[in-house]
Amino acid sequence: MRWENERRSENVEDRRGVSAGQIAVGGGIGTILIVLVMSFLTGADPRALLQRMQVAQPGAAQQKPAARTPEEERQADFVKATLAMTEDVWTDLFAKAGKKYQKPFLVMFSDRVNTEGCGLASTAVGPFYCPADQKVYIDLAFYDELQKRFRAPGEFAQAYVIAHEIGHHIQNLLGTSEEVTRMQRRVNKADANKLSVMLELQADYYAGVWAHHAEKKKHILEEGDIESGLRAATAIGDDALQKQAQGYVVPDSFTHGSSAQRVKWFRKGLVTGDLTQGDTFNAGSDL
Repeated sequence: MRWENERRSENVEDRRGVSAGQIAVGGGIGTILIVLVMSFLTGADPRALLQRMQVAQPGAAQQKPAARTPEEERQADFVKATLAMTEDVWTDLFAKAGKKYQKPFLVMFSDRVNTEGCGLASTAVGPFYCPADQKVYIDLAFYDELQKRFRAPGEFAQAYVIAHEIGHHIQNLLGTSEEVTRMQRRVNKADANKLSVMLELQADYYAGVWAHHAEKKKHILEEGDIESGLRAATAIGDDALQKQAQGYVVPDSFTHGSSAQRVKWFRKGLVTGDLTQGDTFNAGSDL
């Protein structure tokens, strides 16, 4: 995947090596007043400004980031470049639809993270999007797991993971996520799971739409990249994960979709690049 010459997003928070819930802000009332003034002038969320400042308190040596290996630094650089490419594509697509794209933040963390809107989360949940604070969270160790456990190596597979989570951000901006949450409250667990599957497959579709336009605009794809992305979609299908974990599959418990479904919708978005063809909620038997 070609990404080295792309710009890097500034909407990335690096919390690797920082204990969950221990991001310290020094300076006392003076710092808080400065942040409030900045928030008033810019309209920015004061909580986000506080976190971005990340001024370490005296004696908080445990909060200093550990030394990074060249490979870790390359991964972080890749994430910033990939996020920037999603910003460019979705800004253009929203503008063409007469809308303004609100760029999300992406938080890199280690082991556990205390989110602003979705509580405490651990690496075990994998990369995720929190609609309450409009942030994507990822422990870069997941990329090692993607390669070794799920046998889906390659940078485009890693980009697909980010693009999928940005797909959830798109759903949040368009009101889809909120509507699905309301519908899930009115149905039983099995039907709620089906709605969750539709939501996840649409995020896969949006990931494909992003890849379609990123390739069209920037020519990022190299030989084998598409296969790499499809392997990732296959590896994290509910049926594949359940079979690996327990040796059998329970379709009624699916929340993300089967491997075949995830591949289908990601590929459809990749081929068409058309936002209007990603209605998984009315796909019926074609889901």
